Order: sequence, then C-alpha cells, then structure tokens
Amino acid sequence: MRTMLSTITPKNWVQAMAAVLLLSVLTACGGGGGGGGGGGGSSSSGSSSGNSNPNALNGGSLPASPTQQPIAATAANTTPITVGTGANSVINIPTVSVTICQPNTNTNCQTINNIQVDTGSFGLRVVGSVLNASLLNTLTNVTTSTGAQVAECATFADGYTWGSVRNATVRIGSETTTAPVPLQIIGDLGTASVPSGCGSGSAENTVSDLGANGILGIGTAPYDCGVTCANATTAATYSNYYACPNGTSCQRTAVPLVQQVTNPVTKFATDNNGVIVQMPPISNTGQASAAGTLVFGVGTQSNNTFGGTQKYTTDSYGDLNNSVFNGAPVQAFLDSGSNAYFFSDSTLALCGSNYSGFYCPTSAQTRTVTLSGENSTVTGTQSIGILSASTLFSNGSNYAFNDLAGQISGNSSFDLGLPFFYGRYVYYGIDQTLLGGAQLPYVGF
Repeated sequence: MRTMLSTITPKNWVQAMAAVLLLSVLTACGGGGGGGGGGGGSSSSGSSSGNSNPNALNGGSLPASPTQQPIAATAANTTPITVGTGANSVINIPTVSVTICQPNTNTNCQTINNIQVDTGSFGLRVVGSVLNASLLNTLTNVTTSTGAQVAECATFADGYTWGSVRNATVRIGSETTTAPVPLQIIGDLGTASVPSGCGSGSAENTVSDLGANGILGIGTAPYDCGVTCANATTAATYSNYYACPNGTSCQRTAVPLVQQVTNPVTKFATDNNGVIVQMPPISNTGQASAAGTLVFGVGTQSNNTFGGTQKYTTDSYGDLNNSVFNGAPVQAFLDSGSNAYFFSDSTLALCGSNYSGFYCPTSAQTRTVTLSGENSTVTGTQSIGILSASTLFSNGSNYAFNDLAGQISGNSSFDLGLPFFYGRYVYYGIDQTLLGGAQLPYVGF
C-alpha cells in the first residue's frame, strides 16, 4: 500500500486493501462465484507444492512454494506479525502491535493492536479514535514557523487519509525511538477541514474504512515525502502537507525532513538500518491465519544477518524500475501492504462482480516476472502462482492466501504483494543518504 504525491507521481500505486474491502463481509457471504471463463495463457510447467487440493488446481499446477520458517519473536529486536481477522476482517492484512507514548517519556503510553505492516509506505499512521484522549492530548503538534498546525493528506490509489501530524515516542517490541517521531493522526481534524486538493476517492479516516487501526510504513525511505515536500518551490504544488491555522483554512506548505512523517525504525538506537519481514509457508488453498516475525535491523545482531540470495538496489521508494513482465518494462515492488499480487495480464480471466478486480482463471496458473535493480546488473526471475479468487474465497474462514492475484490499471506496474512474502525472509535496507550515511536503499530475499 503506497502513499503518493498528490499530482506528479507516474505510478499506479495499488491501495490493495481498499480494493477488497468487500471481503470484510466474506464470512457472511461465503464463497460466492466469481465469473471467470477460460484462464487463457499457458499453464504452469512447475510442480505443485504438495499442500494443495488437486481439485482446486483443476488440471493446472503451481510453482513450488518457498519454505522458510520465521524465527521466534522473542528477541528484543523482533515483534510478532499476525494475519487473521484483524480489526475489520480484511484478508491478507499483516498486523503488529505498536506502543505510543507521550513525547520524550516512557509513561502515559498506549499499545495499539492491529496496525498494518506496510513495506510500501513510510511512517506511522494511527486512527485517532483508537487513542485515549489522555494520550492524544499530550502528542505535540508539528507546526510551521508561523505556528500553524501541520496536517497531511496521505493519498492512495482509491482514497486518502487526512489528519494532523504530531510527535510521539514509539515502541515496537522492545525497540524504542530515541527521540519523538512525527506520525499522522488519522481523522482527528474532521471532514470540514479537508482541503479541496486532498487526493481523490473516498476518505479512509476510520478503522472500518481503513481495515486496520493504523499503518506502520517501514519501507526503504526514511521520510514519507522527502525533498519534494521540503523544498518550498515544489511543495507549493505537490506537497502532501498543509498548514492549518487554528485547524482550518489549510494550505499546502513545505515541511522540513525532520518534521515529516518518519519511518520510526530510523530512530531506534541500533537496529535502525532496515527490517526483515518473515512469514511462514502456508497452504496454496489458503488458511485461517498465519504468524510471522518482524525483525529490526539487518546485520546489526546475530539474528538479522543478511541471508538472502538475491539483493537489488532500488530507487528511494523501494521500486525496481528496470523489471520486465511479458516482454514489457514494468516498475516492480515488494509490498506487504498489498493483499494480493497486482499486475495487468489480459490472458487471465477476471472474476465477476462478486470479486471484481481479482483474477479467476479456470485452472491454476504461473506467471514469471524478471526483477532488476537500479544498476540493471543484478537480475532474477520470480515465478508466482495464481488460483481463482472464487476458489480461494469459497472457504469464508480463511484470511491468509499465497496465490491470490488481481488486476492493476495500466501495464507499467507489478506489485508483489503479501502472497510473495509467505515462506520467505524479505529484507529492506533503508536509504541512509538522507540521514548522513552511505547505504543505498535495497530489497532482498
């Protein structure tokens, strides 16, 4: 799930969670039938992983599933990840617990469960209604040089979150920020204050609309907007940030990097150069839940050495811009905040209106994408399996899926969403160049 600048980004970011909010009623409606005639395209030449119902494959096959098991979430630099019913019964939403405290203290704290783990965005966002008033009132506002309250419109593909930017001490597992970090309080300013230039689509300012109590953006960027929003010239047109005197009459404004919504990992004392998302292997026909581990730091402890076989330098936002799918260039990205694979393939049958936007091939399918790093010297092919969404959703009690796929508008993006993470350790190296370091952003697995 990606935040985006309001107007200039060329990317078709997938806010996959919103694309499938209809699945919050999955248990009630049961399987339902997606449409979907012939799947088209060639079937997979790979073998099934052995944990699938052969009837679900319907004569097709799937590539072998990865088999890495997450480490126990018992060390100080780890915290459990859970995929299940979550805050609003949305499928494939990985969540953790985050503790928010009054700035510069370890007192007056509140632990918030069901915060979505999102490697496709940057910074912490919490729905204001889940915070105790006694804590919320102590979270100091980020302000402009003239004293105006700063708010942010975080824009996604189908909607936006709107709310103030405030400072808090953040703890995840046993890792605590060494200084207060700016975060977005979603929905605390009310709809009347939303500026006319704030995104498009619907507001996602409640737990019901968002599908989680908040979003933990821990991708490769240290700040959610960067120099575009820090530079007065570009910020006047493109900034996500607004100056709101007395909480009203909000106008776009430049915000220095240190006041922007910040990836909290960068403020940990030692394990601050990246993260590892570890999810267990699961059945190819889905299962009720999955338990993984979020590890902080890469190469900073004995439990977080880089063990991947493929490592790709990315752009600042974690994208692999030189990748190829079906012979055409695509911008690929590994995004735990997308609950399916999302790409464009006219040879795959789409589901009917029950599961609009998802693929419903008549038999199991395999597709292959070639990933390439920024320097184009490191490339690798990855095969993904696809089962009909109608088949997968026929068991209304399942919330974890490793072969769910859907359509993305246009042909220029390939979103390796949460299904890609099952059975893998996925590494994210945070861009250190804006923090005085030399490490370039990367992903690996």
